[in-house]
Amino acid sequence: MGEQVVLIKLNGAILYNMFRRGLMVLEENREAVDILNVFPVPDGDTGTNMKMTIEAGVNEIRDLKEKNIYEISKRLSRGMLMGARGNSGVILSQLFRGLFNGFQGYDEVDAIKLAKAFEAGVEQAYKAVMKPVEGTILTVAREASEKMLKVVNSKMTIPEFFELYLQEVQASLERTPELLPVLKESGVVDSGGAGYLCIIEGMYKALQGELISIEPYKSNLHTASILTTAKGQEEQEFGYCTEFILQLSKDRVPDIDAFKESTMLERISDLGESIVVVKDDDLVKVHLHTLTPGQVLTRAQEFGEFLTLKIENMTVQHSQVVTTNGNGNGQSQVEQETYQRPEIRKKYAIVAVANGQGLINTFKEMGADYVVEGGQTMNPSTQDFLQAYRMLNAEHILVFPNNKNIILTARQSSKFVKDAQVHVIETTTIAQGFAALTMLDLNGEPEEVIADISKVIDNVVTGLITYAIRDTDIGGLQIKKDDYIGILNGKIVTSRRRRIDSVKELIQLANVEDKEIITIIHGEGVPPREVNDLVRFIEKNYSNLEVDVIEGNQDVYSYILAIE
Repeated sequence: MGEQVVLIKLNGAILYNMFRRGLMVLEENREAVDILNVFPVPDGDTGTNMKMTIEAGVNEIRDLKEKNIYEISKRLSRGMLMGARGNSGVILSQLFRGLFNGFQGYDEVDAIKLAKAFEAGVEQAYKAVMKPVEGTILTVAREASEKMLKVVNSKMTIPEFFELYLQEVQASLERTPELLPVLKESGVVDSGGAGYLCIIEGMYKALQGELISIEPYKSNLHTASILTTAKGQEEQEFGYCTEFILQLSKDRVPDIDAFKESTMLERISDLGESIVVVKDDDLVKVHLHTLTPGQVLTRAQEFGEFLTLKIENMTVQHSQVVTTNGNGNGQSQVEQETYQRPEIRKKYAIVAVANGQGLINTFKEMGADYVVEGGQTMNPSTQDFLQAYRMLNAEHILVFPNNKNIILTARQSSKFVKDAQVHVIETTTIAQGFAALTMLDLNGEPEEVIADISKVIDNVVTGLITYAIRDTDIGGLQIKKDDYIGILNGKIVTSRRRRIDSVKELIQLANVEDKEIITIIHGEGVPPREVNDLVRFIEKNYSNLEVDVIEGNQDVYSYILAIE
């Protein structure tokens, strides 16, 4: 056997393989990370969010031949930023954004520089979170980084560094229940920290040569979503989904820092629809649907050179979808709708997040200009929000995330919007978002409108019914797997074998005597007779409540109750 090579410095090519293996290990353990939920409910999505976030980064550097570690990590960071989903995904993207900042000016790094780069990542991640909570992925990354800064030396090899770093991540993760009592009570470690451990473990395994026998990772994320117009199924309505990343050239754009997304948008706006333009330093990422991709590329090239390019024939994809999913009348089961940016600019536009066709339709009927599809188990990405913002023509955009795990992503995406002020309203539940839109009055300045919304949100009682995925004991309440559990304003208060019993008990515990309206939003699989039984129960026992029923078709939560 030949002598083993001692790796003293890390370059971009090796780092790419490490990230690729990190993605693989996270994918292998994604479900295990998802299930590490404080509440025993089927909405754990931390592993999925982190996987999709890092996958977006890996896809950005897949075809690069660059060995410069700063350039590789920079591109990876940008991909992760655009693909970030959920709080865990956003924090992960910021950890690696800080990492590439720590690599600035270097083609390759030794262990000492690597330790300082991880420190920079931690600083970046903490800045991104308004109220950092210890006992989370933030703590895991910070404690591991602090330890490495103490033990690193000039003779330490890169594999030695990652071996020790992995050990510290593991040790810190095991301590998270001691820092966050709710984790200890639930008998779990922090899910974000667990996802981070998977990534670091994969990176270390790559240094051990595990990538040699592994097939190149192939993403299955990019399943086409086909959108059509209401006016027909003509071929010209589809065309080509075109995406590219352009590196601005100084000889074509003298002042790159001053270059605006609007410049690119104006240049190509007459050639397509669903246009999204995002600028980051000297890179411009563009997505659009067009009948003439060649013309788009010609105009875009006026500003620089292409780094990546993807063109997909949506007409062919649509035909395949209709053939596979059609219902006999030539219509796809995908919602037949497309959004077009209005020509007339208005003062306010509304973006809401919802899951379930009934809820999506309801929010649109209540005045939402754009509904981002997502919820508990599929948090929308930064790119999804940017798509929404680009389709609106307004001075102010009010965003209702309707989920606490989506707020950070909505805030991050708002930083890229230059032609409007984006106001992220901290609605943490569908019930809050529903109540806010019900009472929304846009006749005022943003400060007044937001203040009024906040009062409505503070007055809403949210009730949720779902099922338990494991046995546990929370706050003295014994919960058995497959029980129907009731969650009242974020606290589990009931656990019953029958769903109807759980929702009735939830209402009894909600102290609704001083409330006026209860809106019942029922999800997939809830039979009408059960809903009718619930309505009769409320009418009989709570004459003060006006009952409204909405077929939401949402998953995860069989009932969402908005009590006002």
